Amino acid sequence: MTDIESLTEAEAANELMRLAKQIAHHNKLYHAEDSPEISDADYDALVRRNNAIEAAFPHLIRADSPNRLIGAAVEASPLAKVTHAVRMMSLDNAFAAEDVEEFVARVRRFLALGEGEAVALTAEDKIDGLSCSLRYEKGELVQAATRGDGTVGEDVTPNVRTIADIPQKLSPLPRAGGVGGGSVSSEAARDMPSPNPSRAREGLHDIPDVFEIRGEVYMAKADFAALNARLLAEADDPEKARQFANPRNAAAGSLRQKDASVTASRPLRFLAHGWGEVSDVPEATQFAMMKRIESWGVPVSPLLKRLDDAAGVLDHYRTIEAERADMPYDIDGVVYKVDRLDWQQRLGFVAKAPRWAIAHKFPAERAQTTLEAIDIQVGRTGKLTPVGRLTPVTVGGVVVSNVTLHNRDEIERLGVRPGDRIVVQRAGDVIPQVVENLTRDEKRDPYVFPDHCPVCGSEAVAEEGEVDVRCTGGLICAAQKFERLRHFVSRGALDIEGLGEKSIEEFLALGWLDKGPADIFRLKAHRDELLGREGWKEKSVDNLLAAIEAKREPDAARLLFGLGIRHIGAVTARDLLKGLGDIRRLPGKAAELRAWGDANPREEGESDGKYASRKLDAIKAILEVRADGIGPAVAEALSDFFHEPHNRALWDDLFGEVSPPLYVVETQESEVSGKTVVFTGKLETMSRDEAKAQAERLGAKAAGSVSAKTDLVVAGPGAGSKLKQASALGIRVIDEAEWAKIVEAAG
Repeated sequence: MTDIESLTEAEAANELMRLAKQIAHHNKLYHAEDSPEISDADYDALVRRNNAIEAAFPHLIRADSPNRLIGAAVEASPLAKVTHAVRMMSLDNAFAAEDVEEFVARVRRFLALGEGEAVALTAEDKIDGLSCSLRYEKGELVQAATRGDGTVGEDVTPNVRTIADIPQKLSPLPRAGGVGGGSVSSEAARDMPSPNPSRAREGLHDIPDVFEIRGEVYMAKADFAALNARLLAEADDPEKARQFANPRNAAAGSLRQKDASVTASRPLRFLAHGWGEVSDVPEATQFAMMKRIESWGVPVSPLLKRLDDAAGVLDHYRTIEAERADMPYDIDGVVYKVDRLDWQQRLGFVAKAPRWAIAHKFPAERAQTTLEAIDIQVGRTGKLTPVGRLTPVTVGGVVVSNVTLHNRDEIERLGVRPGDRIVVQRAGDVIPQVVENLTRDEKRDPYVFPDHCPVCGSEAVAEEGEVDVRCTGGLICAAQKFERLRHFVSRGALDIEGLGEKSIEEFLALGWLDKGPADIFRLKAHRDELLGREGWKEKSVDNLLAAIEAKREPDAARLLFGLGIRHIGAVTARDLLKGLGDIRRLPGKAAELRAWGDANPREEGESDGKYASRKLDAIKAILEVRADGIGPAVAEALSDFFHEPHNRALWDDLFGEVSPPLYVVETQESEVSGKTVVFTGKLETMSRDEAKAQAERLGAKAAGSVSAKTDLVVAGPGAGSKLKQASALGIRVIDEAEWAKIVEAAG
């Protein structure tokens, strides 16, 4: 990784773009899909790198900077959306005692406090759950919502009503002079807003008209273990039993249910840590206000304390860290907040976090064990993923027996081999990772990563510039077969109505699709057997077989796209066939590409750029195309696919069943004929590929970027830099509805 001081401005801009996409991807997995794929420590490292680059190049800060975003947007969900009256913020992180001391120093500088003036802080454990806001009006629970992206969350009110920890009605207790807020000096008290005197006199009636309590829905460790055991016992097939990966996932998945009865069957709990929109704040300090919330019948952390300085909260942090493994629920740090609420108000917020609070994260938990074996798993896309099998070891209260080794390069970096003694780190309750090989210096043969797929025996290759090794077997690989067949019949490919995922699974289990997609066109031989199976009636069987027969002469571009050859999407498939015309020419062209590569290595003294240019010219000449999107990646994918004998046999078998006509692009006269069109933002009525196909039919060129040669930009919701660029260049911009009118007018 390049030192930030050594980055050029262009390199910094590119890395900020990459980090924004990476962090947004992991935010979505964690907050919206409850399925993180990296550890908290790795995620935090990405954020710290992004923050450091932004600090060094402030003029390059992006509109989609992770520092401006909270959580993840609520996308496809069966739950209604809720707009928060007060944004649900995130927290900045501290990773060392020095970070906490600097946080207190920043507070002092911002408030211009004297050296002798104490900065009291509250400290409480940071529970690893799902953020939730509870809105009470006149003491009655009226709405509950998840955080979402901080502005819009999901309505989980019926589900929250099933959680025993959360009262349906707040229960005020008698009070005399406030609720245990900790001692405050007389000098400090003069500057604090006084508790509402009318509230104090009312005693039992001290609950504000509107009060949003915010906290975490979570699942205790013991309850999580019991839930997984129950789900396993209730499953008809134990191998297919639903099992949650960790308590946070279990809590999130249980809360975000369309059916509240499912939530009711799950042992969820709640701890409050703050508040949102309120009509009145009846206390002057964070600690007193949390105790007030607790007096209303809402649980707060039993570890919440008010402390006088950074040294005090750091001592409390160390105490909590030592007790972490024995706690009944998962935590990942300690949160500190400035106690005085008037100071909180003065400190305010930065883009996505308050200046008056910080989360002091725990370091990743580690343990030593032995790497017993390295297994290679083949995913549905053909990716070979190495998984380490360990002598079971307890890390952070969880027994770990498997560890991800990520890819070939990671194995080489760590130098791991079966039999090595390793250090395993578990952070964020995802699959643990190896952080150190304690015996790498022992003289033993290195691990040899396979160059053939362990499932089907096909070649396994890594494309230039990529670390992932992939099986080239495609449709003949059992590990990939289901996903490849599902793609082959999908709407963007052959679009065979009635042949969905369940049917494909059923036919694969019966052995009817063993030879690949050609077997789909031979399903009519199983008509009588199919009629005898559950769920299949004569009409549904005949409809399916008729839909299959209708695709005997498929669109060649759809057929090519449906084969799932890497880097050949719907648009690339059309671009290839515009030049070749006949899809049957592809195997010969792939052989020419391989032959050219073997016969034309880079010449001595030839620069990378010159060789790349010569290679690209050869690729375009061989494939007879001019499209910008076809280059070395596509050429290599075609060459690898047709070099594999299994794939050539599959191709020949398929073309014994189908007869695609020559590919001819028929264009219509329209107002965009001969013009260059760019689509940007989210298209709501069609896919991006469909939009580009429409442009081509209208005689236009669909480009991927905006330039001075662009004639028209079609912008959907969320359009960003391309829309700004178009405005700056004075290019005409229309929305999707206007584009639909252009298409309709062309007939």
